[in-house]
Amino acid sequence: QVQLVESGGGLVQPGGSRRLSCAASGRTFSSYAMGWFRQAPGKEREFVAAISWSGGSTYYADSVKGRFTISRDNAKNTVYLQMNSLKPEDTAVYYCAADRYYKGEMSLLPDGYNYWGQGTQVTVSS
Repeated sequence: QVQLVESGGGLVQPGGSRRLSCAASGRTFSSYAMGWFRQAPGKEREFVAAISWSGGSTYYADSVKGRFTISRDNAKNTVYLQMNSLKPEDTAVYYCAADRYYKGEMSLLPDGYNYWGQGTQVTVSS
């Protein structure tokens, strides 16, 4: 059974930065793409960023491109989301997720992931 545990959420002022971490256990972390999604109150879960199993490729939602950076440390079984220039509209619960397929392509849809963390709240407010 795969377990994903996010950390790093909290309250941050507009324009500020925050780094989220997601620690994985239970299978060969380095062989699966990873993704970050978020869900704001009353809205559907939306894609934020994804990184390939090797770390060589990344993909971002237009709304965060240039402000957020996804990375991974396969030696530590951890994926990160560095968030800069945060805006109030970035307020949401952020989830990390593990791709469904062994050495598969990055997925932009929730259905492409079969393991999810419990989520961490990020609130951007002054």
